[in-house]
Amino acid sequence: MSILSFPDRGPWGDSRWRGNCSGHIYRELFEQLKPQSFCDPMVGSGTSIEVAQEMNIKAFGLDLHSGFDALRDSIVERIGQEVQLTISHPPYGAQVIYSSNVWGSEPHPSDLSHAIDDNDFHEKLQVVMLNQRAATVPGGIYGTIIGDWRRNGRYTSYQAEVISRMPSDELAAVLIKAQHNVMSEKKHYGRMKFPFIRHEYILLFQKPKQVMSMLSDLASMARQQSARLTSTWKAIVRTVLMSLGGSACLADIYAKVAENAPDRLAANPNWQAKIRQTLNSNDDYFAPVDRGIWKLAA
Repeated sequence: MSILSFPDRGPWGDSRWRGNCSGHIYRELFEQLKPQSFCDPMVGSGTSIEVAQEMNIKAFGLDLHSGFDALRDSIVERIGQEVQLTISHPPYGAQVIYSSNVWGSEPHPSDLSHAIDDNDFHEKLQVVMLNQRAATVPGGIYGTIIGDWRRNGRYTSYQAEVISRMPSDELAAVLIKAQHNVMSEKKHYGRMKFPFIRHEYILLFQKPKQVMSMLSDLASMARQQSARLTSTWKAIVRTVLMSLGGSACLADIYAKVAENAPDRLAANPNWQAKIRQTLNSNDDYFAPVDRGIWKLAA
C-alpha cells in the first residue's frame, strides 16, 4: 500500500522517546521489501531494530546518542558490511530537540535538530542519505521517513528537498504515512487558513545493480543538480520575457529578475552572467533581436 496508517505504535521501542515511529510501519516495510539485512543509522529508542529482529532480519542500529555520527562516520565501515535495506528517521529541524533535551546535557554539533537553518538541515540530511546509499548493496533499497513543517506561516517541504538532492533515476517509491497523537493536536492555534500537517513521507530509493565508482557516482549527481539548476534558470528567464511582452533588453531582464527571482538566485554575484549564458545557450527558447536585446524564440 502507498498510504500507511497505524494509530497504535505497538510494543517496540520506548514510548517515552519523542518522535517515535510506529513499529507497524517498519513491519509493513519489511514484509513488502523482504530484506535479509537492515540498518537504521538514527535508531532512537530502537523500534526498527526490535521489529527487524522479531522478523529474523539481521539488523544494525546506530545513533548519535550512542556514539555514531552519520555526518562523519561511515555506516558501512561501522557495521562491517553492506545491507539490503537502510532507512533513517531523522529529526525535522527543530521540531523535536534531541541532544540536550531527549538525551545528553549539551547540544551536539551533528544533531540535525540543532541545524542552523533549513539549508543547513538539507545539506546535512543529503550527507546522511549518501552515507546510507554507500552502505546499501547494489540493487538494495535506502530511504528515509521525513515530514514537512509549517512555522511562522512558512511551509518547508523537507521531502521535496530530499528527492531533488538524490539521483532522480533511483527514486523507487513515495509512501504517505499518517501521523497520530502529534503534539500540535494538543495546542490551540486559533483560526488556521491551511490544514494541519498530519502526514509524513517514506521515500525509498533503489541503488543501481551496476554501480560506478564513488567519484563517478558523485559526478553523475552533480551533473543532475546542474541540469536542474539550468532548467530553473531557463524557466525564470522565459517567464521574465513573457512578463515583458516577449522581447526586452538585457537591462530590463536583469531588473525583472532582481525584482522577482528567488533570493538565492538574485543574491548570486554571477547571476547576470548566468542570465546571458542562459540566453546564448538555449536557442530553442530565446533568440537575439539586436545587440543586447532578446525575444522568445518562435
